[in-house]
Amino acid sequence: MISSAKSISEYLDQLDDDRKTVISKLQKIIRKNLEGSFSEEISYGMIGFVVPHSAYPKGYHCNPKLPLPFISIASQKNFIAIYHMGVYANPELLEWFTIEFPKHSTRKLDMGKSCIRFKKMDDIPFGLIEQLISKMSVDEWVRLYQENIDNR
Repeated sequence: MISSAKSISEYLDQLDDDRKTVISKLQKIIRKNLEGSFSEEISYGMIGFVVPHSAYPKGYHCNPKLPLPFISIASQKNFIAIYHMGVYANPELLEWFTIEFPKHSTRKLDMGKSCIRFKKMDDIPFGLIEQLISKMSVDEWVRLYQENIDNR
């Protein structure tokens, strides 16, 4: 479910109160724990935290006019989603997250390549998400991204 919102405040205003509360909390956790020069903007119809062209002029390889995406959060039809490109690109980070998740949640991990889905908003392990966010700086993400692009 991609939003047509043009701004983050417009995106949040379109949400039901319970989802707005959760998305806002995730947004604050991400802002607080991201290191480096990430920017926050609407990206792919979600709230995105991206590497701006000023920090990585090449942009996203799929569309170099766009900044390099890193993390997005979204209210989807049946779940809240966190899209973390670092988990997708770094097997060690993915392993750490999958090992830690059961220590923080009674639910089964519901995950795609970069998408972590939470169907029950009252069972989001915010402390674990905070740890995950703090594990990669903008410089580390750009280096890892470039290594993956170079090795394609």
